[in-house]
Amino acid sequence: MTNLFSVAGQVVCITGSSRGLGKTLARAFAEHGATVVISSFNEPELDQTLKELEQDNLNVTAIPCDVSRTTDCKHLIAKTVKTFGRIDTCICNAGTDIIKSATDYSEEEWDKILDVNLRGAYFCARYAAIEMIPRKSGNIIMTSSIAGQFGVAGLAPYASSKGAINLLVKTMAVEFQPHNIRVNAIAPGYLNNIMDGVVYDPNDLYQQRIIARTLMGRRGNLEEFIGPYIFLASNASSYVTGQIVGVDGGYSCW
Repeated sequence: MTNLFSVAGQVVCITGSSRGLGKTLARAFAEHGATVVISSFNEPELDQTLKELEQDNLNVTAIPCDVSRTTDCKHLIAKTVKTFGRIDTCICNAGTDIIKSATDYSEEEWDKILDVNLRGAYFCARYAAIEMIPRKSGNIIMTSSIAGQFGVAGLAPYASSKGAINLLVKTMAVEFQPHNIRVNAIAPGYLNNIMDGVVYDPNDLYQQRIIARTLMGRRGNLEEFIGPYIFLASNASSYVTGQIVGVDGGYSCW
């Protein structure tokens, strides 16, 4: 019987995958038999991640990409397809954040966060869908956040980008379903992965409030997010589209 959760043989492109959650996902998909394209704007870090994964004999290719640049998004998808003939799953994972009061963001900070988190996700998904439509097959998975559904102090532009991602997922799911392309998102809670632009202090009152609100009383480990992404990329989720799947340790129960 075919393994419902298999991603073996898939061509999977993951943005923001030189570190953290994206890197964890890249390793996991490759270990489960997928051909994986990793990408990041940080080329030295991307090269180092590629070396690490290749040392473990994993089928991984690196393509530099700054998702805030539309031309980079187009190049990433085009080169993936040129190299491997298709793209089966596109994981729009690249993200950034700056935590401060809503009254304190500069125009440049606001634009940077929205350009990476929302604009970059849209254009990567857009170009991936253009390649998937003729094949009548494909999966697009975006990384959202609990901040896209709940008010979280200090995250005005980040929360705005993730709330928009949630509606983008639903809209694309409606538009692309006639082409057999499923579009979903994972909405992580707080995990042991600190994004570029975020300063982490476990003794900070903000961090203590996070743990108090999370039902499981801890941040999630990166490895705990592998299963949900593989589920959405596999045939096990063949009847799932337009969904924002919370993986948050019970944060959203309150």
